Amino acid sequence: MIWETVIGLETHVELATKTKIFCGCTTAFGGPPNTHCCPVCTGMPGTLPVLNGRVLEFAVKAGLALNCQITRYSRFDRKNYFYPDLPKAYQISQLYLPIARDGAVSISTEAGDKTIRIHELHMEEDAGKLAHDPWIDQTRADYNRCGVPLIEIVTQPDFRTADEVIAYLEKLKETLQYLGVSDCKMQEGSLRCDVNLSVRPLGGGLGTRTEMKNLNSFKAIARAIGYEAKRQIELIEGGKRVVQETRRWDENKDATYAMRSKEDAQDYRYFPEPDLPPVELTEAYLDELRQSRPELAEEKRARYRADYGLPEYDCRMITSDRSLAAFFEELTALGAPPKQGANWIMGEVLGALSQRAMEPGDMPLTAPTLARLIALVEGGTLNRNTAVKVFEAVFDTDGDVDAYVKEHGLEQVNDSGLVREACAKVLSAHPKSAADYQGGKEKAFGFLVGQVMRELKGRANPQAVNAALKELLGS
Repeated sequence: MIWETVIGLETHVELATKTKIFCGCTTAFGGPPNTHCCPVCTGMPGTLPVLNGRVLEFAVKAGLALNCQITRYSRFDRKNYFYPDLPKAYQISQLYLPIARDGAVSISTEAGDKTIRIHELHMEEDAGKLAHDPWIDQTRADYNRCGVPLIEIVTQPDFRTADEVIAYLEKLKETLQYLGVSDCKMQEGSLRCDVNLSVRPLGGGLGTRTEMKNLNSFKAIARAIGYEAKRQIELIEGGKRVVQETRRWDENKDATYAMRSKEDAQDYRYFPEPDLPPVELTEAYLDELRQSRPELAEEKRARYRADYGLPEYDCRMITSDRSLAAFFEELTALGAPPKQGANWIMGEVLGALSQRAMEPGDMPLTAPTLARLIALVEGGTLNRNTAVKVFEAVFDTDGDVDAYVKEHGLEQVNDSGLVREACAKVLSAHPKSAADYQGGKEKAFGFLVGQVMRELKGRANPQAVNAALKELLGS
C-alpha cells in the first residue's frame, strides 16, 4: 500500500515589540527569572490588560504580507486551562474573530511549486517557562515570558513532505524578518512550530492526527515528521489504531513520546475576553500599513538580477537575511562593484559569521570598512589574498584598513623590475620546475607562481607575476 502524509502547521511567532502585549514589561530575551513581569502579566487580582498598539500593527502587517483577509472587527477570547507556567489559569487569545484569515504562501521545492493555504492568523499572549532540575527533582517556573506578544499562524493540511514544511517555514521566517515584525530566532524561541500529522492510503480520507509541540529547529522538524509518519504507518499496518494526542519530540532519543490526549476547542471553555474591547480597523489604517511595507526578499532578488546582473544563487544568498541585504546595498552605494561585494559577502563575511556563531545583524564589521578594502583591491594597492588577511584582522574591531595596511607594510608590489627580479631568482632556484613547465606540465607553473609570491611576501600583483614568469620562460 502507498501511504501519504498529511501535515498542517501551527507556527507561534514572538513579535519584536519592546514591551508585552497587555502591559509595559520588557520583552527582552533572558534576564534573571521572574524579573520581567508585573501584576498584569502574572494575572494578579484587580489588574486590567491594555492592548499594545504596536502588536496590532505587526499582526496586520504580517497578515497583509501573507495575503490574508484582514478582519475589520476582531476581538479577544479567554482560553481557559490550568498549567503551572500560566499563572492566571487562562490565556488571552483569539478564537472566534481572529485578526486575519484565508491567506496563501507560495513555496518551491525540488518537486515543484505549490501554494500553502493559511487558515488564520491570530494574536495572543505567550506563557511562561518551566525548568526541571533532575538533581533536586524540582520544577521551577519563570514568568518572564508571560505576556510576550505572539501571532499564531495556522495553515490548512496542505503539506505532504518535510521538504514542503521546511520551504514554507523558511519563506515565513524570511517574510517576517523583512517586515521587521519578528527576529524569528528559533534558538531563543521567537519562532516555534507545532506539527499536526496523519497518514492515509494515497488519495484516501484524512486519518487520525497527532500534534508534535514546540519544535524549534528545521532539523528537528524534519526528523520529527519522518519519525512520526513511520510510527503511524507501522501502527496501522500492525492492526492497531493511532490515538489523537499531543506528543513531544525527544532530540536525544530521536523519537516522539506521548504527553497528553489532544484537546478540542470546547475543552478550553472559550468565551469573549471581558476586559478588552473589540478591535475595529479603518480602511485608512490598512492603507497606511500597505504603503509602509518594505521591499521583501523576493522583490530584492528580482531587482538585484535586473539592476546588477547577479546570478540567482548570489541573490538568494545575499537576501537570506535582511541585515545581510542591507549591508550589500550599503556596499554598492559606497562604490563597491556589485559582483565583488556579493563575492566578499558569500565568502569571507558568511565564513567569519559562521566561525563566531554570529547573526548578520550583530556583525561588528561595517560596510564602509569592507568597501574600502574592496577599493584597495580594485585599485591595485592590495592583492586578493592579502586583502583576506586584512579582512580577518579588522573584522572583530571594524579597524582602520588603511592604517593596518600601512603599519604592516602590505601594499602590493607593482614594480615590474622588482617582480621580474624575483621571478628570475625563483627560476634559477627551481630549474626542474621551469623545465617541467616548458615540457608541457601546467601544474609546474602554479608552483613557480607560489614561490614568487613567497619571495615577495605575498604582496606581488598576481597578473604581473604571471606575465613576467611567462616572458622569462619563453611562453
